[in-house]
Amino acid sequence: MASFTSPDEFEKAYSTLHATFATGITKSIQWRKWQLKQLWWMIDDNEDAFCDALHQDLHRHSFESRAVEIPSVKSGIIEMLDNLEKWAKGEAPPDPGFFFGTIGKAWIRKEPLGVALIIGAWNFPVATIFPPAVAAIAAGNCLMLKPSELSGATQNLLAELVPKYLDTSAITVVTGGPSETGFILEHKFNHIFYTGGSKVGRIIAGAAAKHLTPVVLELGGQAPAIVTKSADIDLTAKRLANTKLFNYGQVCLNVNHVFVDSTIHDEFVERTIYWMKQFSQDKTDGLPRIINERHFDRINRLLEGTKGKTVYGGSVDRSQKFIHPMIVTNVDVADSLISEELFAPILPIIKADVSAALSTIKPMPHPLALYIFSKSKAEIDYILDNTNSGGVTINDAMFHAGVPSAPFGGVGESGYGAFHGKYGFDAFSHDRTVVTMAGRWVESLLSWRYQPWDMKNVGKLPTTKATFKRGETMQDQLVGGSNWTDTNCPV
Repeated sequence: MASFTSPDEFEKAYSTLHATFATGITKSIQWRKWQLKQLWWMIDDNEDAFCDALHQDLHRHSFESRAVEIPSVKSGIIEMLDNLEKWAKGEAPPDPGFFFGTIGKAWIRKEPLGVALIIGAWNFPVATIFPPAVAAIAAGNCLMLKPSELSGATQNLLAELVPKYLDTSAITVVTGGPSETGFILEHKFNHIFYTGGSKVGRIIAGAAAKHLTPVVLELGGQAPAIVTKSADIDLTAKRLANTKLFNYGQVCLNVNHVFVDSTIHDEFVERTIYWMKQFSQDKTDGLPRIINERHFDRINRLLEGTKGKTVYGGSVDRSQKFIHPMIVTNVDVADSLISEELFAPILPIIKADVSAALSTIKPMPHPLALYIFSKSKAEIDYILDNTNSGGVTINDAMFHAGVPSAPFGGVGESGYGAFHGKYGFDAFSHDRTVVTMAGRWVESLLSWRYQPWDMKNVGKLPTTKATFKRGETMQDQLVGGSNWTDTNCPV
């Protein structure tokens, strides 16, 4: 276990980052591209080492890390390299108006915010550090990376490799636990990006507010799945069982619990048991583990308090931090398994039709994700219209987070702010409006702006005309009488 960063070491790194940003070197497109390429080579050269560290921390199979976590970083780097110059150039406002289309020019500059702090999470210690770091570097910032101390092997690898590949005057790694993180948060940063739980998210938001520091919070929540009576039962069961085993349920996007229509409930449970057996039976040595004893004990308390019926799995082993994948039925919304985000390979199933499911979901905090399993467009539209979440995947789970050019983020208690692609670049950038006014030739056009005021010049003022008519009804706003979901959310 590497020693944590001392206060003196932190202060030195903190001062260095601010001094480096003041030089303007990170605003260089060449510097940004070089750091991104160096980051690519760091991942590519050490892929085996990263997979080994992830196995040490999470007992995760190398294939899972190579299929998900490593590619998410590499693809993000390539997208940034392909678009960096275009995004960094800035743009003209889409409608500059009379003044800045005629007597002046307006431009929106993309400028880095300064020194950014990125705090990663233990469940994906590579994918929660480097993708936001890629966006921060591309936007021209200096950055301090704080990996989770709970994933110690990966933390130590990052602390070892980053100085070997990246410009340490502008990009540095600090390590530590809660007390060290608290000390770090006493300092002013120009941006903070945090991935983790809502409890710590509130602490970070409060610390940032003292310095008026902008924050992106990628949190989580109890992401529900709704399985309607029209769903493909076997395919839904297969995909949900597989999703629940992904990183052993320790994913902010994972399905927390499932609402299943009573008419298909029994068949869905039967098929979910079948697929869970196929994916986990006699393969327990290859499955991940719960990150530590504290989280194991938390999950075990929830299991001890449930009134549900365990229809598959059930064995636990604290010495191995192992909880066998479980399916639990006869669960209601008051059950202990629904009291908080599980972050475990446990799938509670609640018998409820769409209406009952929505009546439960709507009063709850907005989750990071919602999953709808249905063949009916009317059902899907109804659920979308009556829920809120960070994102949605229909007839599968988590895939909305994999669209590289679409925003990924939460809403309400699942966080705020978004990243991925240009959204990440924008999150670490300041849109600075710059206007250049014309010279003396426009003075005759602008004579009305000089005091003393004279009402005879009212006719010279620029005017704005309405593009709509008096007498319109609310129904007139619907093009062709169609609801917006019919044209904007095809399924």
